[in-house]
Amino acid sequence: MTAPVRAAAPVPLEIPARPPGAWKGPVIVVAVLVVTVVMCLPVIGIGVDFGTIARNWQNGADKVVKLLLPDWSFFPRTVPPLIETLQMAVIATAVGAAVSLPLSFWAARATNPSAPFRIAVRGVLNVIRSVPDLLYAAILVAMVGVGALPGILALLLFNVGIIVKLVSEAIDTNDRGPLEAGRAVGATQAKINRTLALPDAWPAFANQTLYVFELNVRASTVLGLVGAGGMGLLIDAVRTFYRYDQLSLIILEILIVVIVIDLVSDAIRRRLV
Repeated sequence: MTAPVRAAAPVPLEIPARPPGAWKGPVIVVAVLVVTVVMCLPVIGIGVDFGTIARNWQNGADKVVKLLLPDWSFFPRTVPPLIETLQMAVIATAVGAAVSLPLSFWAARATNPSAPFRIAVRGVLNVIRSVPDLLYAAILVAMVGVGALPGILALLLFNVGIIVKLVSEAIDTNDRGPLEAGRAVGATQAKINRTLALPDAWPAFANQTLYVFELNVRASTVLGLVGAGGMGLLIDAVRTFYRYDQLSLIILEILIVVIVIDLVSDAIRRRLV
């Protein structure tokens, strides 16, 4: 006769100890909230007055109603500026990407061992990136005149600053083992960058180029406010005459274009990964 099987004694559950740096997250959140509140105070910060918003909300209520009623008859006039906006974005993205690819290797520590040259390249790019694209457009409009050309040049500078910054950082985070092996066998830095670094950097470069193209479509609509061509010129015209119903149609068209570009870019990114 077999002996009865006894149930195993229950093992007491032990709550694991908190990791040593668990306090940093709540402290950072509290610090951000405190700084944000202080920046809103009237004495030290910018003086955000929510009472003024509550008292004057009716001033924009009728504008919002007009924005909800697009003027569909205005659509034919928006087609040429919309096409010009897309053309500006495509040209600026293509030229900016072509210029940014070699600059990205010159700005990365892993692919440019010359510290003085690398610092000089980064310094110039920091200056380019520090100037807003709208200011570039305003200066270029004064130089070359009203039209799409100053807008393309402004977007080109804007693209170079962003792509080089992001791609060079991606290059520095890649594995440097193959690059060191290439130097060990006596290959020149140009050959190392072309045959070893470029394949690893290509997905990041393509991803950032698609991202910049999306930014260009939105930015080109704003550059036209200072005369840099595209949809912005039309936006400035309808805004001057307070035609918010026509402005609503323009906003809707830009939204649709951005959504389509985002879907196409997402499909391309999935194929690159």
